[in-house]
Amino acid sequence: MITGTVDCGLRYAVRKGGSSVGYCALSIRCGTRDEAGYPGGIAHFTEHTIFKGTARKSAAVVNGYLDRLGGELNAYTTKEEIVLHATVLKEDLPKAAGLLFELATQATFPEREVETEKGVVIDEIQSYKDTPADEVYDRFEEMLFEGHPLGRPILGTPASVRRISSAELRRFVRERFTPDRMAFTMMADLDEARMEKAVRRIAQRYLGTALSSSKTETETPPENCATLGIIRGGDPSSLGGGPAQQDVFTGVSPRSEGRVKTTLFDRTVDKRNHEVNAVIGGAAPSLYEEKDRIAAVLLANILGGPASNSILNDILREKNGWVYGVECGYTQYSDTGIMAISLGCDKDNLEKCFRAIDKAIANLQDKPLSDRKLKAAKKQLLGQLAISSESGEAQCLSMGKSLLAFGRVASSAENKAAIEAVTAADLQEIARRVFAPDNLSRLIYL
Repeated sequence: MITGTVDCGLRYAVRKGGSSVGYCALSIRCGTRDEAGYPGGIAHFTEHTIFKGTARKSAAVVNGYLDRLGGELNAYTTKEEIVLHATVLKEDLPKAAGLLFELATQATFPEREVETEKGVVIDEIQSYKDTPADEVYDRFEEMLFEGHPLGRPILGTPASVRRISSAELRRFVRERFTPDRMAFTMMADLDEARMEKAVRRIAQRYLGTALSSSKTETETPPENCATLGIIRGGDPSSLGGGPAQQDVFTGVSPRSEGRVKTTLFDRTVDKRNHEVNAVIGGAAPSLYEEKDRIAAVLLANILGGPASNSILNDILREKNGWVYGVECGYTQYSDTGIMAISLGCDKDNLEKCFRAIDKAIANLQDKPLSDRKLKAAKKQLLGQLAISSESGEAQCLSMGKSLLAFGRVASSAENKAAIEAVTAADLQEIARRVFAPDNLSRLIYL
């Protein structure tokens, strides 16, 4: 792998791998929490409308540009980033890379297209009413971070979306899409030196050499760091709000002077649903708390990861049949994190589930895992990560997130060493910290 920085401040990484397919991604450190001074949901709306035309291409041309090559163009928004990415045949990677940079620097946001897209996004917001499992988790996060930018809904609200204008979208991109906030990554079965040369040439063409006035010393990532991150749902193939595994490092958050304060609550909402949906959880280690974060990754996987042998899956689903699904998710942000248990069940089984969860957590807090169980848990997590890393797209997106946060990408050996270093006492400490009574909140949709 080759990493570097273009004169304008853009960081990049290229890696040889895969077969005939190539991947590239442009990650921008600009998400929902960066919407101060704008209508809520503008980051997500930018992601939707950035494909609606550039100074050189109409919306129809943009949408068909990679389609004609058999490729795919996509994007997603999280609380902390917007990511544009493409998958094409490896020989077409320069075209895909040029398109991503063109979209990020020359999007025009035509008024007519913006007005049309408002209906699409508002419909997306309303559709959450049909998916209470998703709605309850998002509402839980909003309530936990009430009063803080992390509490803003990614999609915004129908009212806030209606207020978004073409002029505001152009200003948002001009102010937030600066080279020092960007990372570009590419992965293909090509010579890395050739890929690097292409990236630098394309980046210089679209970004020039002007450094952003917003760049500060605190935004320079540290170099002494290493290791993976994980997500909501305990799925090691994705990261909160996006589809990529993450390599993660220690350091100081460029976004905040201190840890985010959370709001405690225990609320039940009558939704008149057939199934009860509930979320229990609280604040957890942030992206930059390396030792605690790695222990939290392992704890979430043990407690309610994707495998059927995770503790809560085994008790609530496999042994008792009380739930269709249960998960323990861990989402990391720059200055805080969330660990939360989500489940859906019949109303008659809710209290049984709560008692079983309380008992499982108490066991993890009071009794250290045996050497045998700890070794097995580590091997399972390492296996999940190895399998997810076979996806070239996941690796490409992961590299971008790592570059944004830390300026480098950890090796598999570094990730493995960090997991192997977790002790049974570390797991107990995280279980006690995250699931302490004065840290837990609960939201129930009946």
